[in-house]
Amino acid sequence: MDYTPYSLLIDVGWISLLLVIGNVLRRKVGFFQRLLLPASITAGLLGLIFGPEVLGWIGFSDQIGTYTSLLIAFVFASMAYSMDLSSSVRTGARNMWAFSTGMFMGQWGLFILLGVYLFAPVFGTDDWFGMMLPVGFIGGFGTAAAVGTSLEATGAVAASSLGFTAATVGTLSAIVGGLIFASWGIRTERSSTMPKKLPWELRSGYIEDLEQRPSIGRATTNPSAIEPLTLHLGFIVVTVMLAYLINEVITGIFPNTSIPLFAMSFVVGLLGRLFLSLVGRREYLDKKTVNSLSGAATDYLIAFGVASIIPAAIADYWIPLVVLFVLGIVYCLFIFFVLSPEFFGEQWLERGIFSWGWATAAVATGIALLKIVDPKLKSGTLNEYGVAYVGFAPFEIGMTILAPIAVIAGLTAGLGWISLLIALVVIIAPIALGWTPGQQARTAAKADN
Repeated sequence: MDYTPYSLLIDVGWISLLLVIGNVLRRKVGFFQRLLLPASITAGLLGLIFGPEVLGWIGFSDQIGTYTSLLIAFVFASMAYSMDLSSSVRTGARNMWAFSTGMFMGQWGLFILLGVYLFAPVFGTDDWFGMMLPVGFIGGFGTAAAVGTSLEATGAVAASSLGFTAATVGTLSAIVGGLIFASWGIRTERSSTMPKKLPWELRSGYIEDLEQRPSIGRATTNPSAIEPLTLHLGFIVVTVMLAYLINEVITGIFPNTSIPLFAMSFVVGLLGRLFLSLVGRREYLDKKTVNSLSGAATDYLIAFGVASIIPAAIADYWIPLVVLFVLGIVYCLFIFFVLSPEFFGEQWLERGIFSWGWATAAVATGIALLKIVDPKLKSGTLNEYGVAYVGFAPFEIGMTILAPIAVIAGLTAGLGWISLLIALVVIIAPIALGWTPGQQARTAAKADN
């Protein structure tokens, strides 16, 4: 069947229905509440089961896997307009920066190298196979879409399916592990802020109290001229379109050059933000509104991404995938039980659970788990992370952009070694200099003796 605009309508309509069903299940069914399962993942799993690849009950087109490329470009373009580019970094966030950067770069570096030196020779996988762990775990669904689609353009046909599988497994591991750690924290009295029972709004995903419902943005234009949502949506779509046109020009001049659309969208978005600043319209776009549009795109990105997983591609890798996921969870457990106490001292539990969610499933999941153990956010974890992110962002964005480029250029192992070296330096240096609470406690204990 030919692909038409009505094919897009059917695809988006089905996935929208599944998103609504996922939200209803989260609100009404205890199993989904206990797992804190996002509606987008539920929708994606339902789409996978009932779609053409399994039961064939839902008539998705054969193009649903391509939507993720546009959606992730939309998300990165939004990020350029909404992210905080403040240059001030407080000293109090130093440990959070070192911990975050070390954890992030360590996961990338270690598993890239395992892919090259363990999985490739033992299981016969491609050199890029190992990076699917950080792509899906600490990167999350957005990075899975970004890196996966970029690799698929070079002939790695299973990359997106593997990335979204890793992101799905990582999310489930994050939620199950986070609930176990929360229960353990209650029993061992490691946190005074941890509630005995999860708040209903967190379990159901629905805000009952009208007065407590937060705003999703502020209007920057009068609707008599243009609806605020139209303006914001148009700005981001134009950004992605310009990025695509620039890529087309570059490819026309240099046929062997391929720049990921999401990366170019981010660059064009930064230029758009600079332009608004230069013409004195820095607040022309509302960051909250941009974030809301980006969040909506992310929901569809996750749902389409999971629904477009090709089980046959996963089946070919099931043995190395199991080994990869086991090693990934072991790495995240090491981060939680060893590095978190070292870098955060007596108040490590809240920060550790946040980092567990981040290391296995992305920052959004880490925040959801943090709110379980620290519902009023009194621990200061997010404040520290927010300040530290200013220095950490180049690593996060850089790895997402450089990973597919390194694979294309045949520099996969080199990227792995550089990433691991950076991780070791930023982790070991604060400990050696006596900056971490764990090292300070050991020094004080020696002085007392």
